[in-house]
Amino acid sequence: MDRSTLSIGNPLIRSSLHLSVAQMGVLLSAFSWSYALAQLPAGGFVDRVGPRRLIAVGMTIWSLAQAASGFVVGLGQFIFARIFLGIGEAPVWPGGARSVNSWHKVRERGRPIGIFNSASTLGPAIASPILTAIMLGIGWRGMFIVMAVLGFIVAAIWYFVYRNPQETQIDTVDQIELRKGDTQETSQVRFIQWLRMFRYKETWGMIFGFFGTVYLLWLYITWLPGYLELARHESIAATGLLSSIPFALGFVGSIVGGLVSDWFAKRGVSPIASRKYPLVAGLFGMAVFTVPAALVHSAVWAVVFISLAEFFGNISSATAWALPTAVAPPNYVASLGGMQNFGGYFGASLAPVVTGLLVAASGGSFVSALIVGALVAVASALVYAILVRKPISGEGLEVPLTRAANHI
Repeated sequence: MDRSTLSIGNPLIRSSLHLSVAQMGVLLSAFSWSYALAQLPAGGFVDRVGPRRLIAVGMTIWSLAQAASGFVVGLGQFIFARIFLGIGEAPVWPGGARSVNSWHKVRERGRPIGIFNSASTLGPAIASPILTAIMLGIGWRGMFIVMAVLGFIVAAIWYFVYRNPQETQIDTVDQIELRKGDTQETSQVRFIQWLRMFRYKETWGMIFGFFGTVYLLWLYITWLPGYLELARHESIAATGLLSSIPFALGFVGSIVGGLVSDWFAKRGVSPIASRKYPLVAGLFGMAVFTVPAALVHSAVWAVVFISLAEFFGNISSATAWALPTAVAPPNYVASLGGMQNFGGYFGASLAPVVTGLLVAASGGSFVSALIVGALVAVASALVYAILVRKPISGEGLEVPLTRAANHI
C-alpha cells in the first residue's frame, strides 16, 4: 500500500506543492531509481545475511521515509524522501524469493511466490479506496504518516515471527529433501562469484526481460489515478474506487500465475520452462489488452481492458519472481532476483517520466504512452523466450579459495 500513496495523492500534491505534470513524473520515478540501484547490493546482502534481519531493517527505513514525506515543503525534499523509500524497500522482494526458496521444493515454489507477489497488487487494490478516504479525511500529509505507523508495526511482526531454516529445529534429512532438484550450491557467497553471474546470458535475459514487465505495470501503478482524472474526467472519489478494480484482477493474476507454473512443473516440464511459459504468455496478454485500453472512448471499457492487462501482467510478474529459484544456485537466488529486479525497476524509473512527457506533449492524451508500454512488453517477452534457457550451475561460479581471497 505504501507505494500507492504518491499516486493516490497525485492531484492534491501537485496542487499543494505547485508541481507540473512533468515534475510529478520525475517525483513518481524517484523511488524507482533508488530502488533499482539498491537491488544489486540488496540481493547479495540477503544471500549473505538472510532475509529475516534485512527485510526488517528495510521496512524500518521505508517507514521513516514515509513519515518524512508527510512533512515535505518542496519538490527537492519529496524526491529525497522517495529515494530513501526505494532504498528501504530494496531487500523485500529478493528476500521474499530467498525465503520461498529456503522453505519449498523447486517444483512447488510457484504457488508461494504467486501468493507473495500478489501483495504487490492486493496493496494497491485496497489502497485506492482506503487511502482516498484517509486523504479526504485528514489530508495527503496525514495519509503518509498513517502508512509510516503501519510500516513500523509490520516490520516488528516480520522480525519476531519469521525464522530462517537454520534458526529452527528442522533436521538434516528434511533440509536435504527441500534442496532436491536444485542447481548445485556454491561453497560460500563471495563477491567474485556474484560478479560471475553477469557472464551468463540468462542473467541478462532476466534483467532486460523484467524491464518490460515492470515498465507497464508501474505505468499503471503511478499514473492510473491521474489517467482516470485527466483523460477520463472522473472525480477523486470515483477514481479511488475505479483504480482498485485493475489491481484486484492483478491480485488474482499473480496467484493464477503461481498455480499455472506449478501445474506445468508437476507434469514433468522443466523448472525453468514451467516458469517461463506463463511468464511470456502474460507479457503478450498484457500488451494485447493495453492497446484497446488506449483507444476506446468509454471510461468503463478502458477500466475493463486495463484490468485484463493487470491480470496478465501479474501472471508474468509472479512467474518472473519464481524464475530465479529455478535458474540460480540456492544461495544466489536473492542475488539473481535482485539483478532481475534492477532491470525491472530501471524500466519502472523510466515509465512515469516517459509517460508524463508523452502526456504533456500530446495535450493530456495517454494514447501514445500506453502504446509505447505495450511495445516494450512485447519486446521483453521475446527477450525472456530467447535468452533464458538453462540453469546457472554452482560449479560454474566456483572460485578457488586462494583466488577468491584476493578478491574479498
